[in-house]
Amino acid sequence: MTTLTRAGWEQRAQSLVIEGRAFIHGEYTAAVSGATFDCISPVDGRVLGQIASCDAADAEQAVQDARSTFDSGVWSRMAPTARKAIMIRFASLMQVHAEELALLETLDMGKPIGFALSIDVPSAAKAIRWNGEAIDKIYDEVATTPHDQLGLVTREPIGVVVAIVPWNFPLLMSCWKLGPALASGNSVILKPSEKSPLSAIRLARIALEAGIPPGVFNVLPGFGHTVGKALALHMDVDTLVFTGSTKIAKQLMIYAGESNMKRVWLEAGGKSPNIVFADAPDLQAAAESAAAAIAFNQGEVCTAGSRLLVERSIKEQFLPLVIEALKTWKPGNPLDPATNVGAVVDTQQMNSVLAYIEAGQADGAKLVVGGKQALQESGGSYIEPTIFDGVNNAMKIAREEIFGPVLSVLTFDTAQEAIQIANDTPYGLAAAIWTSNLSKAHLTAKALRAGSVWVNQYDGGDMTAPFGGFKQSGNGRDKSLHAFDKYTELKATWIKL
Repeated sequence: MTTLTRAGWEQRAQSLVIEGRAFIHGEYTAAVSGATFDCISPVDGRVLGQIASCDAADAEQAVQDARSTFDSGVWSRMAPTARKAIMIRFASLMQVHAEELALLETLDMGKPIGFALSIDVPSAAKAIRWNGEAIDKIYDEVATTPHDQLGLVTREPIGVVVAIVPWNFPLLMSCWKLGPALASGNSVILKPSEKSPLSAIRLARIALEAGIPPGVFNVLPGFGHTVGKALALHMDVDTLVFTGSTKIAKQLMIYAGESNMKRVWLEAGGKSPNIVFADAPDLQAAAESAAAAIAFNQGEVCTAGSRLLVERSIKEQFLPLVIEALKTWKPGNPLDPATNVGAVVDTQQMNSVLAYIEAGQADGAKLVVGGKQALQESGGSYIEPTIFDGVNNAMKIAREEIFGPVLSVLTFDTAQEAIQIANDTPYGLAAAIWTSNLSKAHLTAKALRAGSVWVNQYDGGDMTAPFGGFKQSGNGRDKSLHAFDKYTELKATWIKL
């Protein structure tokens, strides 16, 4: 791990070469229109560089390239062991370039450099490596048949995959999609968020260096209403995978229906309940976890523990522990390795979060911690981690995904009431339970309508566990072998002997 200080990171930031062009068939290229937009750092408000503003013309070019590359078989029909070796080399090269990738993440979307370097980049590389390792571990099937028949069930790459990823974990979310999509033999077009495109653009060159053939991995930066829409409506895209807001997820489903019925797999919003029962094994640990669950990554996490449900009998004891724990999460310059709360991605998102804080006060919730813009003199976009007490599930701050460091505290008296409050949401991405009672843990977990349930911890799991949501949090799963279902077609071949 690096020993760079804030001054060292700032020096590297000044000398960093920013690439903002699209990447098609192994080459960086300007948008067909020549249009660009400013890439503004939320750290201090400075312009990092110009980003290609791709549109329908670029989408057409990238899809044609991806299709011809797929049909050529240079990747789709490559021997699995050869594809595996390239994927593992890709992951290794990401680790070689870890400091550069981490710095791009921090400058682009404001996350603390310490987390970018210790969590985001290693986790992204692991996603590529893990899926590469899986290539020769997934077997096809032979059906049970009469003696004069042979039934084969084979898994084939689906073709051209478009991955639209969010701005909060740009590199990691890209690799959650790229890993199984590339491992399956597909050609992939990655559309990063216009708020944080830099690591995706850089990643494309690293993939090429690893040996992934030109045309297999293209990157189109730009806006959702231009290039994103064009890709979603394209008649020659086979699968669309997305992580982002529920509103955009619904629109992408409409685009798929209006075009070629392309497969659509969506990981959308969340409003995750973190349930603390009176018999929690360690209230101090639960309090520290509750603080981290809302402050980590500035609360810009789809699984953020934004609703803290506390059993009424321990409320007066527990809430002060959470308040004290949150004091250790302080906004600071993201290039300082000691910082654990960085900048919100941009001014627009900062103002959105501040508006939710105002709405919480207007609805009668009690603001007990934070609630203000921080470090205004920096020129960046920073918000104090915030806690509201006295929240009920009808309030706007309890129902809508804020995507910022704002915690709503609710109380309950029984397990059944906790389950009712937890499930009273259009979302179903994640939930947590704190209890010493094994039966209560299992029964509550079964009753919660969420794709991930953590017991006596928050945000557990690794690449072996599927990740995705119930209800309006989406469909399909990232991570684990289940992710391969999104990027492959099953073919039944029945042979008369």
